[in-house]
Amino acid sequence: MCPLWPFHIFILYLGMLGPLLFASFGVIGVAAESMSSWGVSFEPERVNQVKMGASQVVDFKFNKTEVIGQAKLLGFDPIVEFEFHASDPYIAYVTPVKIPLDHSVPIEDGSGLDRVSFNVTGNFLGYTEICATSQISKNASKVFQCMPVSVVRESRVLDKAFTYSVAALVTVIYVNMGAALDMRTMKETIQKPYGPAIGFMCQFIVMPLLSFGIAKLFISVAALQLGLFITGCSPGGGASNIWTLTLGGNLDLSITMTTISTLSAFIMMPLWMLTLGSTIFKDANLTVPYSKIATFAGCLVIPLAIGVGIQFKWPKVAKFLVRVLKPFALFLIVFIVVFAVYTNLFLLQLLTWEIILCGMLLPWLGYLVGGGLAVILRREWGDVIAIAIETGVQNTGLSIFALRFSLPQPEADLTTVLPVAVAIMTPLVPTAVLVMQKLHNRIVRNAGFALTLDKEDSISPSLTPSV
Repeated sequence: MCPLWPFHIFILYLGMLGPLLFASFGVIGVAAESMSSWGVSFEPERVNQVKMGASQVVDFKFNKTEVIGQAKLLGFDPIVEFEFHASDPYIAYVTPVKIPLDHSVPIEDGSGLDRVSFNVTGNFLGYTEICATSQISKNASKVFQCMPVSVVRESRVLDKAFTYSVAALVTVIYVNMGAALDMRTMKETIQKPYGPAIGFMCQFIVMPLLSFGIAKLFISVAALQLGLFITGCSPGGGASNIWTLTLGGNLDLSITMTTISTLSAFIMMPLWMLTLGSTIFKDANLTVPYSKIATFAGCLVIPLAIGVGIQFKWPKVAKFLVRVLKPFALFLIVFIVVFAVYTNLFLLQLLTWEIILCGMLLPWLGYLVGGGLAVILRREWGDVIAIAIETGVQNTGLSIFALRFSLPQPEADLTTVLPVAVAIMTPLVPTAVLVMQKLHNRIVRNAGFALTLDKEDSISPSLTPSV
């Protein structure tokens, strides 16, 4: 046996992150915008991360002679003023909207250009565009050029407290998971690998593809698509063990599947983010954060290794951590939903019907696909419950941590709404099944009691004397 067992697994894994870190230093994002043929431009070329309620001055530069000459050459009406419009005024707005051409100021740099200035004011976090236009006929306008704008929230102490507390709680959960790893139970379950194999396929093949498809179908904003996709790539949540036990499923299988998915997440989450997820990063005009993904994966394996070390070095401490694992996992779910909404009330404004629908479809279809596949493969009913729950219950705390750690603003804020929506919708199906089980058991119990009374009446001696 390897003298470093079982820590050699973590050492090998950390070694695999080397190429990913190396790739992070070789990636350079280049963005360029071509000048308009009318000789106009914005200065700056884009407004990045203007804060909500704050304003930034933007200059619109142009060659007055060329603009007037181009309009005349093409047979347009004389251009007398510029108009500036935001494609989504709810995100940002412009003042003043209209600026006469003769209000322009020559730029004293020898370029022969003039400029007009306006203010861009952030209203709500997100993205929009500011476009410069002018009326060129009674029924038509010329769009000269558009400038991207992103709006972010003012960073608060409460926001940092939420991010750090989620990271701390996820770390504690992973230390507890390491302390709870039962190698003997895992070995016995893996010797009959049908259940774990079905769960792994559902967790890391079906769910990522399902989340990608749902996001592309119902969400138009690429950053929000990324939030749902990362949630779908997350491993099973600790609450899956609680629900499996509550609903009468195979608890040993559930714990083994949670352990396998947790260990596999170190490889599978970065893998999906760097492959299929890269298309969403591209659509969102984001550079894939190779170094942060690698750091994130490494940050997960360290607390798990600490938990395993506690199990071998201090067994009594490990037993205590195992006892608090389930209630702590439940607390994490409640904490994420309550604290996330309280800390980020803006999430309520982002909860459109599409977001709510996506938050519902991902876990609910996970239950259906996982349980349905287990039924098709003729697994026992306890295994069916465990596989269905393990597939549908995602580790939303981990996905929030990954998104906030890996993405800049405003993407980090925007994407948080998806795992929160999933966390809200996830318990509804297990709760409904639990209520149905309770009602069914009560009906059966009452029917059995009535049947017992009927039998007692039928065998009781007759009060009429026999002839």
